[in-house]
Amino acid sequence: MTSAHQRLGERIRQLRGSAGGRRARRTAAAGRAGTALRAIVLTCGDYLAIGEHPRLTRAMRAGRRAAPAASAHGPDLADDHPQALLGERFARRLGARRGVLCPSGRDAGTGALWLAAGPGTPVYLDALAHPSLWDGARAAGAVAVRFDHNDLADLRRRVEAGGPGVICADAVYGTDGSVGPLAGLVEIAEEHGCLLVVDESHAIGVRGPRGEGLVAELGLTGRVAFRTAGLGKAFCARAGLIACDHPAFAGALGAAASGPALPAYEVAGLAAALDVVEADGWRRDRIRAAAGRLRGGLAALGFGTAGADTQIITLETATEADAVRLRDELVGRGIFSAALFPAVPLSRPLLRFSVHAGLTDGDVDRVLTACEELSDQRAAAAPAR
Repeated sequence: MTSAHQRLGERIRQLRGSAGGRRARRTAAAGRAGTALRAIVLTCGDYLAIGEHPRLTRAMRAGRRAAPAASAHGPDLADDHPQALLGERFARRLGARRGVLCPSGRDAGTGALWLAAGPGTPVYLDALAHPSLWDGARAAGAVAVRFDHNDLADLRRRVEAGGPGVICADAVYGTDGSVGPLAGLVEIAEEHGCLLVVDESHAIGVRGPRGEGLVAELGLTGRVAFRTAGLGKAFCARAGLIACDHPAFAGALGAAASGPALPAYEVAGLAAALDVVEADGWRRDRIRAAAGRLRGGLAALGFGTAGADTQIITLETATEADAVRLRDELVGRGIFSAALFPAVPLSRPLLRFSVHAGLTDGDVDRVLTACEELSDQRAAAAPAR
């Protein structure tokens, strides 16, 4: 029997339009009565749907009205500076020794590697590790060693050949929604005397009972030297975070917070976001429910998805053109997804759905109906064999 995945590939290859264009065609989506359908946006990282929360907007407005502080850089902030205090509050929430805020997630990754590695240090990076970690290894003058995605055996072979160094991986991978094998990474790091750096950009705020991230959820606090995160996802802030659990580096963590201090209004908004993330556990519950409903529905239709139980769901397509056309067909139904073309060898083009707490069951059902229609239309038109 022809699978839904195969039928979908046949269907979208017959669709008209540019096969190579990567910009979504925006077409009007209408309901049965001709009324416009509400757009379903599955492309943003505001996983908890707090970007327009009144608590955040009030805090940021108040921060803008406050007297401007003297310009300063992250490493020079006093211990009682609001940004420094908020960094330590994040550390307490994650169960880490120390925490500092940086201007961006990229600065957090490069700052952590600046501390953890040096010229000639082997840095073992998962093939899909966050770009900031790769940037940090290069900036440190370290020797970047790639290991196959989530392949602990490949990592072990490379560490045994290259010696102690730094291991870098993500908790949740933004490319395909897969989950890093953190317990196995900790085991290899401890066995071979390596430091472990885990990026939690797609896990902090979403995983853990109060949004502490996946390291804490799995009970691995104290065994991961550095955790980094871009806070532009669940916290809707452009800042980055470094949390350190290694006693030899915790005292020097402030020096890794390179770049200018954050504006007062951003610090105020981020503090309010942390309040909401801690208090509103229902948002994490809603993400799990919506993601489970969508993933299960796609599986029932015969679509293969990444096996991890995360808020990022990806469908593989045969070609880039297929991913683009499928994305455009969904846009025509008022559903916005992202077509991805990973550079990792042997990877296939992906269509990515980023599930968030603002999705209703009706929204999920609309997505499933659209995917079913795209699959069945070709099946109905196919000649009998």
